[in-house]
Amino acid sequence: MIVKILPAALDDLDRGRRFYARHGKSLGDYFLDALFADIDSLELYAGLHAMVFGYHRSLAKRFPYSVYYQVDGNMCIVFRVLDCRQEPAKTTYALK
Repeated sequence: MIVKILPAALDDLDRGRRFYARHGKSLGDYFLDALFADIDSLELYAGLHAMVFGYHRSLAKRFPYSVYYQVDGNMCIVFRVLDCRQEPAKTTYALK
């Protein structure tokens, strides 16, 4: 499976990195490493996660984030990587 990360998801990752980097540069780097490991796992497990708001949702293992993606043939397209602590209405708005 090929994993493609859209620019909006990369922006989400950068926003999360900056948030955690305020608490220590190494924590921001660790956030990115952990989330990219979760995204890389989609090469094997894409399509197995529950559908939420019309997207598959994979919960990150080490941080309160969700990876929203869709499967199209042999491609997994990551649309957003969103903080689970935000209001659900913001999540639905971000996925439109």
